Amino acid sequence: MKTEIKPYSPFNHLLTDADMSDYLTQAFMDDDPAVFMTALGHVAKHKGIAQLAAETGLNRESLYKTLSGKTQPKWGTVQRIIKALHITINVAA
Repeated sequence: MKTEIKPYSPFNHLLTDADMSDYLTQAFMDDDPAVFMTALGHVAKHKGIAQLAAETGLNRESLYKTLSGKTQPKWGTVQRIIKALHITINVAA
């Protein structure tokens, strides 16, 4: 009997806003910015890419590319996504 292994999908475990906040905070603390963009992509997929596309004015293909962690998107694009997801970023010393 062959067992099929499915890829791990972290956004299936992001059940609450607090879970998503913790996940994004940990990803942001990584030295590699691609880690944060990938995590933001997981949250975006959890919330719904179609809705996010409508709210940001970006097409779905652009969103998937931006949130893949394989590109370096412009800050304005990242900011639009963060605002559409109703995420607040706090900076503290």
